[in-house]
Amino acid sequence: MRLPATPQPPRSCLDRGIRSASNDNELNAMRAAAWHRQGVAALSVDDIADPWLRQALINEANRRWGRRNGGNSHDR
Repeated sequence: MRLPATPQPPRSCLDRGIRSASNDNELNAMRAAAWHRQGVAALSVDDIADPWLRQALINEANRRWGRRNGGNSHDR
């Protein structure tokens, strides 16, 4: 809440009112839109049940972008 006599926060041309998705439903909607509009699939490695497919995706991601830094190791 802003008091009436206080100055406005600084404005920036970079602030366009865009916000990040805040919950799983919004994230899934963004993933679906990326798939339908651009053919880009955003999958969580944890959601892949088939071990062979999971490892194939990990291998391809590692080949393209390098190994992940920190976090959980999904190489099973």
